[in-house]
Amino acid sequence: MLIVLFAIGLLFLSGFLALSVGRNGGVANLLGGCGAFSGSLIGLVEAVEILASGRTEQIRWAWSVPYGSFLVRIDALSALFLIPIFILCAVCGLYGYGYMKSFCGCKNLGAYWFFFNGLAASMAMVAVAANGVLFLMSWEIMALCSFFLVTFEHEEGSVQRAGWIYLAATHIGTAFLLVLFLMLGHVAGNGSLDFNAFLGSHGKMGGYADVVFLLAVIGFGSKAGFVPFHIWLPEAHPAAPSPVSAVMSGVMLKTGIYGILRILTFLGPPHLWWGYLLLGIGLVSGILGVLMAIAQHDLKRLLAYHSVENVGIIALGLGLGILGVVWHLPVLAVLGFGGGLLHVINHALFKGLLFMGAGSVQHGAGTRQIDLLGGLIKRMPWTCVTFLIGAVAICGLPPLNGFVSEFLIYMGGFHGVGLARSAAAGAVLIIGLALIGGLAAACFTKAFGVVFLGEPRSPYGADAHEAGLSMRVAMLLLAAGCVGIGLFSPWVVKLMGHAVAESGAIPYEAVQGFLAPASSALLKVAVVSGCFLFVVLVLCLIRAKILSGRTSSSEGTWDCGYFRPTARMQYTASSFAQPVTAMFEAILRTRSHTPSFSDPRGAPVFFPDAALFESHTEDFFLKSVYAPLFMAVKRFALKFRFLQAGRVQFYILYIALTLFVLLIWCLR
Repeated sequence: MLIVLFAIGLLFLSGFLALSVGRNGGVANLLGGCGAFSGSLIGLVEAVEILASGRTEQIRWAWSVPYGSFLVRIDALSALFLIPIFILCAVCGLYGYGYMKSFCGCKNLGAYWFFFNGLAASMAMVAVAANGVLFLMSWEIMALCSFFLVTFEHEEGSVQRAGWIYLAATHIGTAFLLVLFLMLGHVAGNGSLDFNAFLGSHGKMGGYADVVFLLAVIGFGSKAGFVPFHIWLPEAHPAAPSPVSAVMSGVMLKTGIYGILRILTFLGPPHLWWGYLLLGIGLVSGILGVLMAIAQHDLKRLLAYHSVENVGIIALGLGLGILGVVWHLPVLAVLGFGGGLLHVINHALFKGLLFMGAGSVQHGAGTRQIDLLGGLIKRMPWTCVTFLIGAVAICGLPPLNGFVSEFLIYMGGFHGVGLARSAAAGAVLIIGLALIGGLAAACFTKAFGVVFLGEPRSPYGADAHEAGLSMRVAMLLLAAGCVGIGLFSPWVVKLMGHAVAESGAIPYEAVQGFLAPASSALLKVAVVSGCFLFVVLVLCLIRAKILSGRTSSSEGTWDCGYFRPTARMQYTASSFAQPVTAMFEAILRTRSHTPSFSDPRGAPVFFPDAALFESHTEDFFLKSVYAPLFMAVKRFALKFRFLQAGRVQFYILYIALTLFVLLIWCLR
């Protein structure tokens, strides 16, 4: 426990040191990056050890803040979430060192690293806080640090808009969490918001349990990115620097998942509708997230919607796990919770890798617009290979890590189909997860093919260059993690046993027994995949041996008479995705603009000099739900603008009246 607290302290300290050197960009970059890397690695060691052993450690210190004490605790569940937090923050510290060099001299890198390391430390504090006040303080620090990181390039209007949308969304969620902890404290009835008091109040919950769970889904779901609370993701992720996007998408979203799971441990036996609600949220978030991703033209915006999709997959696993607990089907519960929790780690790795790849593309080519790129495989081979590994992983294909967690959820779904009570839920889960996987494969075929293959579509692609050494090493580390979890999946699944047992309140020995068939199947997949990769490696070595000492050259493909195809002959991102977007037109509501090929007299022009096709897909919830809602709130608020008289005397009068009302309230 002390090691994790030391790591959190080191993160805060390195952030302050980077801030203290001000605009000395080189020194701040070195201090901040080294602090993020070393502090996270130190904390990772103890987190892995606690997850493997399943023990619980806590520290309690008295403080003057009301409602309990300074209480921090690490158990298997919090350790599981600490692992992706520390892994991704360490790797992003290394990546950010190279990425942020381009901002030296024009931006305050001390402020950047202060907020970045503060974000890493506050996320870790959220995972170990065992008191409601401490949890909310850490949650608020996390929200503010991420806000200042999102608005790092605040000179741009779109960045300012994204920052305010994110700040509003996160504080609306926090308001629900404040009510949630007040209700838990009221039920506990001892004037304390320590989690230990909540754990002992199962029998007092009664009807409060449903309300608390609903508050948790809204409050934590707004941070996790559940539909319809997801609207800040596609705004904030493209606006933030790429290391920040990787951390926010890879691990900050998971603090919302952690919050829901932690609250579940306070509420006693779950209710049936809780599982159905999470299952429904998972399906809607997964399908809508991937559909919106397919229609995007900005690479980071595309990845942001895939975060919504993958959070939906995690919700599917958790919903299945809750249904298994309610129906007393432990196999269903173990596979559901196991798949969902493992996907928390897997998504952190491959989504962090993909955002780093997108940042490398933006850094090397100067744009994130997919249709302006192309042919980057020749100019950015390291980025191309690592991005491809992340793309295969996020599509859930073997032998990479995304396949392992989705395989567990699939196994839970097929097990449920074979039982009368869970047949419908299992069938819906399997169909939904298959649809999500197929659409994800189509989306990343588009993204990878248009960005990296073919010929450059503009000078951005033609003049691109590879990322620096630290950025390449960071991407290779995450790519190795994606491959490693896939190849060593039986041991990784076994390592998660204590966290699954705590989530589903199932004995650890029983959990390992129920995971044994899945581990056995994954071992076969790992062996076959390992043999395949070994054969490929041997063939590559043989080819290199044969070609050594020889002169080799490459020529363009003949391709049916077109010896050197141009970019005008290639699919654009929009044209590649058009069959899919047209199929789901009723959901996406894509607006397109096609020019009229006619002369001023109205006669058709069969061979126009130029043509332009544009398509725009706006988020339905942002455009049709939240925008009208907040405009109505604005109009209502303007009716009370007369209270802002502009005179100090009036404001002092308002304060005095407020104090008088509060005094009457306290004395009644």
